[in-house]
Amino acid sequence: MGFCFNADDCIGCSACEIACKNENQTPSGINWRTVKKVSPELFLSVSCNHCDNPECFRVCPHRAFTKRRDGIVEINQNLCDGCQLCVAACPYHAPKFDPESHKVSKCQMCYPRQDTGHLPACVEACTTNALKLVNLGEFNNPNIVRSLPGFPDISITSPSIVFFGQKTRKRYFLSQGRLKT
Repeated sequence: MGFCFNADDCIGCSACEIACKNENQTPSGINWRTVKKVSPELFLSVSCNHCDNPECFRVCPHRAFTKRRDGIVEINQNLCDGCQLCVAACPYHAPKFDPESHKVSKCQMCYPRQDTGHLPACVEACTTNALKLVNLGEFNNPNIVRSLPGFPDISITSPSIVFFGQKTRKRYFLSQGRLKT
């Protein structure tokens, strides 16, 4: 499983970010999903990408990270000592350190929701359907790309996300009461 993000459809409303925070009740200042404006016309909705080769998994000295059969990368906070090696290693800044609990947490792709047949909260809340959950093993569309401008290098971790890139948009301007292209 993985995310599919359509850059043309995202309007930067942050509904995904708010739904994630509401669903997971993360502490103040800890957002597992964030929406970033990376250029005047491009927003990215970013969370843990549940990578094929997760750096968090590799660097954790306490083996707090595990990968489920469905590809979801989990963290066992009981094993986390707050060393933050995973925070520094993740190119997507997905693991978040909570200074109050001295533990790291991250997106778990709403696996309790998925296990009961529901979509992750961020996907369900997306107002424009820019964010979707797809089976990357079966999802095949000739227009998908592995990365977008502003997204970190994917060569080491192979994140479980694909994108529909931005298309050139036709601009319309009003000029003296007339619509002009």
